[in-house]
Amino acid sequence: MSESSSGLQHKINSAGDLKAVVRTMKAMAAANINQYENAVHALDDYYHTVQLGLMAYFLNVGSQVASAHFKHSSTAAKKHKAGIIVIGSDQGLVGQFNDTLVSFMVTNINNMAGDKLIWTVGERIQAHLEDLKYPLQRPFTLPNSIDSVTTLVTDILQEIHLHQQTSQLQEVYLFFNRTLENAQYEPTCHRILPLDNLWQQTILAETWPTSCRPQLLANTEITFSALIGEYLFTTLYRASIESLASENASRLIAMQRAEKNIEEIQSLLFRQYHRQRQGAIDEELSDLVGGFEALINATE
Repeated sequence: MSESSSGLQHKINSAGDLKAVVRTMKAMAAANINQYENAVHALDDYYHTVQLGLMAYFLNVGSQVASAHFKHSSTAAKKHKAGIIVIGSDQGLVGQFNDTLVSFMVTNINNMAGDKLIWTVGERIQAHLEDLKYPLQRPFTLPNSIDSVTTLVTDILQEIHLHQQTSQLQEVYLFFNRTLENAQYEPTCHRILPLDNLWQQTILAETWPTSCRPQLLANTEITFSALIGEYLFTTLYRASIESLASENASRLIAMQRAEKNIEEIQSLLFRQYHRQRQGAIDEELSDLVGGFEALINATE
């Protein structure tokens, strides 16, 4: 009886220790969500400014002239490849974060023509795609802080440029989980290349914020190159930050569920422990009463 009680007590203590760890991870996830979401909001204004700069360029130069920067030969078009960048997680305890993203990505790329070049960001997403037998390019290291995101984005842009020069890479799609309200997220796909007429029309669909027509004062070639560089950089940077915020949102949800499960287990263990303890006390009292009655009978 005592061994069983000590075993239950050990389980109760272990559940308490595990609950403390879960609470710590939940607090860290909540703090990280706030940090990354603030970074996304801070980036929104700059991203919008870059889009306005591109709009100003198209309004001055004209979309037909701008399109000349992205023309490819008919031979290249027949052999073009599509680049797929998938941003997942390095660590576990994130619920369905990677599974949902992989399912979403597989559904979308099955409808894409041409060969696929797939890059992964995060060890977990890489393992998922390897299990599905997808041929993968070099993996990228997932940043563990905002300060490391710049390095990731720079590496991705260099890789894209290299394959544009060597393997007829024309299209690039970015798959990641974007943040929603109340610590929720959803998988999404962002087409970052080519910067074609469809992309230009998306930029020009916005309304210029003032009644004054914008003018370009610098060299148009230099201006355009700078704006495109900033556009691609901020697009990848924002997606990376949103993915990190979504990962922590998924971890927060997973930790909340884990905490609830632990509390239910603790409640069950406490009931078992108290029932067992009460049974032991009742047994001891019964033995005591029986012994007392036997002693009275012996003395009469």
